[in-house]
Amino acid sequence: MSESYIKTETHDGYRTVILNRPEVLNAFNETMHLQLQSTIDDCESDKTCRAIVLTGAGRGFCAGQDLSDRDPVLMGDSPDLGLGLEKLYNPLIRRIRSLPLPVICAVNGVAAGAGANIALACDIVLAAKSAKFIQAFSKIALIPDAGGTFWLTRRLGEVRAKALAMTAQPLEAELAAQWGLIWQAVDDDQLMNETAVLAQRLAANSSRANALTKQAIHSALTNSLDEQLDVERDLQRQAGRSGDYKEGVQAFLEKRAAVFNRE
Repeated sequence: MSESYIKTETHDGYRTVILNRPEVLNAFNETMHLQLQSTIDDCESDKTCRAIVLTGAGRGFCAGQDLSDRDPVLMGDSPDLGLGLEKLYNPLIRRIRSLPLPVICAVNGVAAGAGANIALACDIVLAAKSAKFIQAFSKIALIPDAGGTFWLTRRLGEVRAKALAMTAQPLEAELAAQWGLIWQAVDDDQLMNETAVLAQRLAANSSRANALTKQAIHSALTNSLDEQLDVERDLQRQAGRSGDYKEGVQAFLEKRAAVFNRE
């Protein structure tokens, strides 16, 4: 049996998923990818799980790809790095983005290379103030992948995206929050407490509304205003026909907390 590189903790309404290769700053190998994919599937199939927290064990979130698995000496003169992206990283990014559950990333230390970009793929990112985001690719003659060029350009603009990608300069969490790359930077000793409060808040929401909101905002990245208005119309129809909408309105009128079911 292979070693467990992913740990999970079950809480009321959500699960915490922990990257668990702390001796290599939670760098990804293929086994870890496959275990993470399986864990995400389990979270989605569990109707009591209404949100996911992703974090790392030890002193860092994730150092990206384990380069011992990508040694050109062992891979030959013309390694196909695109194959690993197509097989492992790209499906993971797409899975996180399409998952009908909110995914919170708690960045507890360095997030480098693909590790940074997996974090940025999550719906809401909190980071310890000591955390750093590093597009380390240029140091080994590569380009940002796992969505890196997308997140940087969309959220920070061309100038900052190019500078961070080409210089591999670490971006501190507080500045990342000021720039709008992540949601919030918090004191190190409060990271998991703040994350738990956020996860509980999202878990108390309508799961259907969370999923539809996520879908609508993703659509807005590429839609015109007219197209997005149509998306909002169509998704609001779905939301309004759910039992959660009825419960939400009744709870409001009765001045009580709504109790939503995961549909």
